[in-house]
Amino acid sequence: MLEKLRAATQGWIGRSIMAIVMGLIILSFVIWGIGDIFRGFGANKLAQVGGVEITADAFHNAYQSQLQRLQRQLRRNVTNEEARQFGIDRQTLSRLIANAALDQQAGALNLAISDQEIAKAITNDPTFKGPGGRFDRVRFEEVLRDNGLNEKGFVREQRAFYLRQEITDGLTHGLQLPKAMLEAIHRYQTESRSVDYIVLPASAAGVVPTPSQDELKKYFDDREQNYSTSEYRGLVVLTLTPAEIAKPESVSDADAQKRYEEVKTERFGAPEKRAIEQILYADDSGAAEARAKLDSGKTFDDLLKEKNLTQKDASLGVVTRDGLVDKSVAAAAFALPEGQVSAPIKAQFGTVLLRVDKIIPTSVKPFSEVAADLKREIALQGARAEVARLHDAIEDQRASGKSLTEAAKSVGLEPRALAAVDKVGADLQGAPVADLPNAQALLKAVFASDIGVDNDTLRAGEGGYQWFEVANIDKARQKSFDEVKDEVEKSWRADETAKLLAAKSAELAKRLEAGESVAAIAAEGNLAIKHATNVKRSGAGAPSAQELTPPVVAQIFNVGLRGAGSARTEDGGRLLFQVTGAEVPAIDFSAPDLVAISAEVKNGLADDVLAQYLTKLEDDLGVKVNMQAFAAAAGASPDDY
Repeated sequence: MLEKLRAATQGWIGRSIMAIVMGLIILSFVIWGIGDIFRGFGANKLAQVGGVEITADAFHNAYQSQLQRLQRQLRRNVTNEEARQFGIDRQTLSRLIANAALDQQAGALNLAISDQEIAKAITNDPTFKGPGGRFDRVRFEEVLRDNGLNEKGFVREQRAFYLRQEITDGLTHGLQLPKAMLEAIHRYQTESRSVDYIVLPASAAGVVPTPSQDELKKYFDDREQNYSTSEYRGLVVLTLTPAEIAKPESVSDADAQKRYEEVKTERFGAPEKRAIEQILYADDSGAAEARAKLDSGKTFDDLLKEKNLTQKDASLGVVTRDGLVDKSVAAAAFALPEGQVSAPIKAQFGTVLLRVDKIIPTSVKPFSEVAADLKREIALQGARAEVARLHDAIEDQRASGKSLTEAAKSVGLEPRALAAVDKVGADLQGAPVADLPNAQALLKAVFASDIGVDNDTLRAGEGGYQWFEVANIDKARQKSFDEVKDEVEKSWRADETAKLLAAKSAELAKRLEAGESVAAIAAEGNLAIKHATNVKRSGAGAPSAQELTPPVVAQIFNVGLRGAGSARTEDGGRLLFQVTGAEVPAIDFSAPDLVAISAEVKNGLADDVLAQYLTKLEDDLGVKVNMQAFAAAAGASPDDY
C-alpha cells in the first residue's frame, strides 16, 4: 500500500520519473546473476546493502503489499507459487535493494529536501484533494488510516522517496535521442512497399517418393516425444449450484412486485442530482456583503466577475447530496429551488454563497424492466437454501458408504460421467470437454486423487458444491511405431514437401533477382500474378489479400528494393514475391505519433542508464542476500531458487 501511495504522490517531481524508477527496479534483477552474492547469516537479516540491513519482516510486508495489488488486478487469489512465476518475490527484493542503495547515495551526496517542499508535494497531490479541488485534511487522514499508516511515518517515507528521485532525475534530465535514431524508427514504422507475387501450391513441389520403412522409423525415432498419449481419467462428477436448480419461472408476479416495492428506491432509482456553483469568501462579513448586493439587484454572475471567476471556476459539478463532503453545503444546496442563490453558508474553508443551476430529479426504473431480474434473484435466494439441504443429504449418504452416484440419485439428482479427460480438460480426440463447471479447480483435484479415494467436496461458484470420484486412470504412455505409422508417414510427406517447395522457391527467387520477370515465372506454372501496394510492417494499410500474413510481410521487409524472396503460407504452400517499390514519407519531428514514440524510447534509454548506475552503485556498496530468510519470507523453500 505504501508503494501505491508513493506512486500517487509525485507532484512537482514529475510522473514520468516514477515510470523510469519502476523500470530500473525490474532491470536491477542483474543482482541475480552475481554468483557469490548469496551467503547465509542472521535469521531475520534478509539482505545487507552496504551499511543498510533489510529485515525479513520488511521484505515480507513489502511482498504482501505487492501480492495484494496483483490479486486486486486479477480479481482472484494468487498463490505464492504463482507469485514466484510472476517474479513478484524477486521484484520486491530488487526494489528494496535499489531503494537502500539510493538512500545511502543520497546521504553520501548530502541531499536534502525541506519540510515546506514535502508539505507542498503532499497538499498538491490529487489523492488528498476534496471535491472543491483543495487539500482535504480529513481525506488525507482517511487514506493513511486505511493503509495502516500515520502521518509521521508517511512523511518520512515521502522524504526518502523524493530524495531518491533527485538522484534519478539528475541522471536522466535532459536526455535527448539522436535524430538518426528517430529517423530509423520513423522509417521502420511508416515505410510502405509494393510487391508482385505468386502463390505456389504444395503440389508445385512435385512428386514426393514413397519413403522406406527405415526412413519412417528414423523419422519416428527423432520425434518420438511427439507420439505419446496424455494421461486420461474417467470420473463421475456432480455439480450443484443455486443457478442450476433455481426456477425463476415459478416466481409469481405478485412476489416479484413485492420485492420491487421493497428495494426500488435504493436499487432501481437514480438519486436527485444538482448542478451547483459556489463562491467562497474568507469571512462572514464578505459573504454577507455579497448577499446584500444580490438583494439590491446584482446577479450571481456579477459576483463572479468581481472575483475574476468564471462559471467553470465556481462549479462543483453535477453531484448527488452524498457527493458533497461538506454536509452544511449539501444541506443548503439541496434545499434551494432551481436558479436560486443561498444565504451565506458556513463551510469548512470559509463562508460560501451557492447557486443551483439545474435540478435532475430522482427516477425509478419501472417494474416491467426489472421483473425478470427480480424473479431470478428470488429464485436464487430460495435455491441457496435448497442447495444447503441437498449438500447435507448427499454428505450423509456418502458418510454411510454410498457411492457418489447412489448419493446423488437418493436426492433426485443425476451425476455426470466423463469417460476420459486429461489435465487440460480435453477428451480423447483432443477437443475440450464441453460444459465442465469449475474446470480448473476440478481437474487439479482429479489429477491429485486416485481410484477409490474419498475426495473432499469442492466449492463451486455462487455458493455451490462439487463432488467427484475417479472411476479409472489411463496412464500416459509412449506410442509404438506400428500404432502411429500412418500418422508418421503423413508428417514425413508434409516435411518433405515443404523442403522441396522451399528449395524450388529459393531457386525462383534467385532467377527474379537475376532479372527474370514475375510474369515469366508465373507463366511456367500457369499461376496468377498478384499485386499489393501500401504493405507496412504493422499491417496498417495493408491489402486485404489473405496470403500476406505477418510472417510473409516480415520477409517482404527483409529484402531491398527489387529484391525477391519467399515465405510459407498457412496452407503449406509457398508465396514467391518481388519488391517493386518502397516509399517513406517525409519525417515530421513534431508529429504526435513520433513525439509519443520518442518519449517511450527515451524512457527505455533512461532505464538503461539507471540500471547501469544501480548495478555499479550496488557493486560498490556490496550486496548480500540470505537465501534461507528470503525463501521463508516469500513462503517458499531455498530449493525453489
